[in-house]
Amino acid sequence: MVSGGPLTHRHMKTDVPLRSRHQDILNAIVRAYIETGEAVGSRTISKRRSQNLSPASIRNVMADLADEGYLSQPHTSAGRVPTAKAFQFYVRSLTAMRIAAAEAERVRTELSGLQSLGAHMERSSFLLMELTRNVGIAAAIPSLAQQLEQVELVPLSERRVLMILVTSDHVVRNRVVALDQPISPEELGSIRNYVNRNFTGWQLGEVCRELLRRMTEERALVDAVMRNLQFFFQKGLFEVDTSPEVHMEGASNLLGLDLHLTREKMRELLHALEEKKRLMELLDRFLEPSPGEIQVHVGLEEAHPAMKDLALIGMTVRMSSGLPAKVAVLGPMRMHYERAMAAVLQTSRALESAQF
Repeated sequence: MVSGGPLTHRHMKTDVPLRSRHQDILNAIVRAYIETGEAVGSRTISKRRSQNLSPASIRNVMADLADEGYLSQPHTSAGRVPTAKAFQFYVRSLTAMRIAAAEAERVRTELSGLQSLGAHMERSSFLLMELTRNVGIAAAIPSLAQQLEQVELVPLSERRVLMILVTSDHVVRNRVVALDQPISPEELGSIRNYVNRNFTGWQLGEVCRELLRRMTEERALVDAVMRNLQFFFQKGLFEVDTSPEVHMEGASNLLGLDLHLTREKMRELLHALEEKKRLMELLDRFLEPSPGEIQVHVGLEEAHPAMKDLALIGMTVRMSSGLPAKVAVLGPMRMHYERAMAAVLQTSRALESAQF
């Protein structure tokens, strides 16, 4: 995990004299495989290394790495392919590369001009997809911790009223209710003014608790404003949808990958990614709730069998409104990790500072 720095690094269990050489060669194999997508031979690594080491010596190291589960050999005469265990080792030594200044400015600009939580999540997922050519995911969960900005009660007819609730993240919720008896526009204005004057800036949970307390007082029974407010309270004036605001872009990018999936399994995978509940389970399972640390997970079969050859790079963010959000990139094990980490980090920083 990183906060703009390297991920936690653990050494391989090898003999001390060979440790550094084994690590260097393993990382070189993974980098070569990411670039080419082909099995890597000892001659390829020999040419890439600045230190003089014969192909025979490299073959011996590769044999050790295969014995320890870091490399597989798809064909007898072919080179070696890094396993999920190799990728897990490789990503621990990485740091997020610097994103191009123009791209960083674009991310900041595009997220700074938006006016709602949903728009921020939707745009973040699109930017992550564009920057990495993988799957971009962004999610936030509204809750009773949100603050009341204002309410509005708009008469639609003699017996119908539009209730409008605006919270501090500028999310607007509308609901039409039918009245038991007519309420004049002036009375609706009195209810609105009472709520906005007394409770703007309060958390919604606190508003509900305080109103329930006031409604139990004897004088509330003869107060027309409180009596009418009780009706709208019971109709859900202060209720918010706590379902997650989840957006995902770029699932089609998975179709061009060699994930060793049958057509049916690929269809299952795409269907799983379309479900908000499944996406939230994926993020909750692999991304810790504490903000500020990039997390990389390789091999996601715990979440879905078809995700065995996928990796997730993401982090939790606390937005300016106080709401937590999660941003992530989902892609193949053979991806440009440093760039994906940079995209996640840049998008997270832009979300943290975005005012809306």
